[in-house]
Amino acid sequence: MEIDALVVRLRAAGCVFAEDEAALLLGTGETGEQLEQLVRRRVSGEPLEQVLGWAELDGLRIAVAPGVFVPRRRSELLVRLGVDLLEERPTAVVVDLCCGTGALGAAIAARVPGADVHGADLDPAAVACARRNLARVHEGDLFDALPHALRGRIDLVVVNAPYVPTDAIALMPPEARDHEHRIALDGGSDGLDLHRRIAVEAADWLAPGGAVVIETSERQSPTTRALFEHAGHRAHVVRDDDLDATAVVARPRAGRT
Repeated sequence: MEIDALVVRLRAAGCVFAEDEAALLLGTGETGEQLEQLVRRRVSGEPLEQVLGWAELDGLRIAVAPGVFVPRRRSELLVRLGVDLLEERPTAVVVDLCCGTGALGAAIAARVPGADVHGADLDPAAVACARRNLARVHEGDLFDALPHALRGRIDLVVVNAPYVPTDAIALMPPEARDHEHRIALDGGSDGLDLHRRIAVEAADWLAPGGAVVIETSERQSPTTRALFEHAGHRAHVVRDDDLDATAVVARPRAGRT
């Protein structure tokens, strides 16, 4: 398949970065009918990362799978903040909560090789995918998924929980709403149902001096921060305009851990 012809097909299907995508598809090494099947999947609207079987985050190639939330580049803010918090804790216990592919945990593990990194997710498909990227991944509902032995020992919880309001899912790009499991997108009526639960439950699992770094939207960030403050944390918002990323960093106040 010639690259020029492939670019034309991808552009006609609405792929904004058709040239880059064509190079990646041809770079799989597939030819003939196998390559044609990949192209058809992409032209039909399936996310490029799910077609390729990987996504890039923080310089790593992360295995992805159909239906599982595709890592977004904006989540590199969480990795950066998490690594900064672990600067003096090279053997820290880290949990990638609502881990999806486990991309955040894998990126932190690569940057902090001595860290004991765990992932947790409720979706069995995400757990299976994350186990391709992380050694220790647990299936279950938020902190209930974790081994009891981790309670009170976690130095960092990094989390990209679903934060899209239920009514806004229909407005998302088709690549997300049609090809990622709803459980990975739906944050409840205001998008912050899981943020509320994490804010309340986190302190019991954190080690002294531990922290939560949680992704949110710029619009929702004041509420996310307030949820953690109301639950007994000191919290602040971090914004990165280059990544179009927003996060809240929270630590339990003295006496909570």
